[in-house]
Amino acid sequence: MKKVRPLILISNDDGYKAKGVNELVRMVRDYADVLVCAPQGPRSGMSCAFSATIPLTLTHRRKEQGLEVWSCNGTPVDCVKMALNVLCQREPDMLIGGINHGDNASVNAHYSGTMGVTIEGCMKYIPSVAFSLCDHREDADFLPLEPYVRQITQRVLAEGLPRGVCLNVNFPLCESYKGVRVCRMARGTWYNETSQFHHPRGYDYWWMMGHFKNDEPNEEDTDRWALDHDYVAITPTTVDVTAHQAIGLIQSWNL
Repeated sequence: MKKVRPLILISNDDGYKAKGVNELVRMVRDYADVLVCAPQGPRSGMSCAFSATIPLTLTHRRKEQGLEVWSCNGTPVDCVKMALNVLCQREPDMLIGGINHGDNASVNAHYSGTMGVTIEGCMKYIPSVAFSLCDHREDADFLPLEPYVRQITQRVLAEGLPRGVCLNVNFPLCESYKGVRVCRMARGTWYNETSQFHHPRGYDYWWMMGHFKNDEPNEEDTDRWALDHDYVAITPTTVDVTAHQAIGLIQSWNL
């Protein structure tokens, strides 16, 4: 009887043409069948958004032995939903978001379409991992990531993940990594997020830009510290966002 290869579903928020997602496919396709369903173009900052007011379309882009690539006009989460409901002939053994051009550490995880992909998979009880590199360049070098991506994906395929837990994996921008740190999300915030400009036609407009401030730069158990010191940061992330430590406090209000 022929052994069935694992099926990995991949999406991202940079679009199906992005170097990161195509490098990811190259890294994993020798030990798994791969289905890509990714946005038609960049969809950064979409988080877990999905389309409720526009019709969705799918476009078939590529088919090879063990690989099929589709694009969708919607959000990253739309891509996952469409893949699971329309394209998949069987449930994926794993879902991967990325590889993202730019980091998704600290509170960036809440805004990230890459993490939106991963959380959506996690909510469907599929072992899910997000990979991100701290490099926004279109031609970023993903080769240093390869042994880590392969090791993590193979381990997850073999052992799975706890239900309700996905992995947010961020790679620093450096020539070589000091190792891997399993860590928590750093506390931080964005400030000066809007920049105002005046259009020649007489109206003002704004770009969302901003600067990130790490509120605990010296805490060595955080993802930001790991990245700042050339470590790969793996942050186990939960779908359950309940603040369990605050339940007693709110109950004491006797509402």
